[in-house]
Amino acid sequence: MSDVFLADADFNAYKTLIYNESGIHFTATNRSILESRLKDRLRNKEIASVQAYFNTISKDKEELKAFLDSITTNLTRFFRNQAHFDALEHYVIPELFKIKKAGGGVTIKVWSAGCSTGEEPYTIAMLLSEILPPPWKFEIIASDISLKCLMTAKEGFYSDSRITGIPGAYLAKYFTKVEGGYKIHADIMSKIRFDYHNLKNDSGHRGLDIVFCRNVIIYFDEAAQAAVMKHFWEAMSNNSFLFIGHSESLFGMNTKFEFIKTQWATLYGKHI
Repeated sequence: MSDVFLADADFNAYKTLIYNESGIHFTATNRSILESRLKDRLRNKEIASVQAYFNTISKDKEELKAFLDSITTNLTRFFRNQAHFDALEHYVIPELFKIKKAGGGVTIKVWSAGCSTGEEPYTIAMLLSEILPPPWKFEIIASDISLKCLMTAKEGFYSDSRITGIPGAYLAKYFTKVEGGYKIHADIMSKIRFDYHNLKNDSGHRGLDIVFCRNVIIYFDEAAQAAVMKHFWEAMSNNSFLFIGHSESLFGMNTKFEFIKTQWATLYGKHI
């Protein structure tokens, strides 16, 4: 079998393995993406056939991680979909102030799930640094299935072309200009814990106040989406908020999340 082409049987074997391991659902529509990524891995590993590579990733967990990394799409940028951050600032944080003051808490816990190269969690960290008054604090967990993206995120360096969208005041306050780009300040980096996580599995997180998972579940089928939402529900506190992508929806899905429409953006809430 040529490595430039997947027979239907091979495609079905790969898509089943990918789905079972990650929840990512390949169809005929995005088959070409899988084929392209496969060619790259075969060339990189100097493996002659798609069947031989399938045997490799069926046995080698590290190469399987690298393969899953290669098939994910990592489009992101700072302050992507500004309306979500406006809703975070003007609706979610004031609501959490009211909720947590009643309970005596002063720490806001956030999860950026599918954080890619780190622009989203760093955006959240900068915004919360700006708007949270003392003694309020925040903690951010940022996770992704791509180890390569996590390495970039942990480094906190972004080339000149990657800083588009950052307001000038934020850039001056939270970044240092270095050769070829900008380095985010250590105090912001210290607020974020980057971690490898496959959304197919329970993260083990509990008591989260805010979850961002934007433009991720669009790659899952209905069953995998429902499983991810169940994991989020279990990870979130009794009064908490969920942001998903503007093109994504929980409509028709059997979840307990409440739809929230604000003047800035729509989101979901867990209220018990």
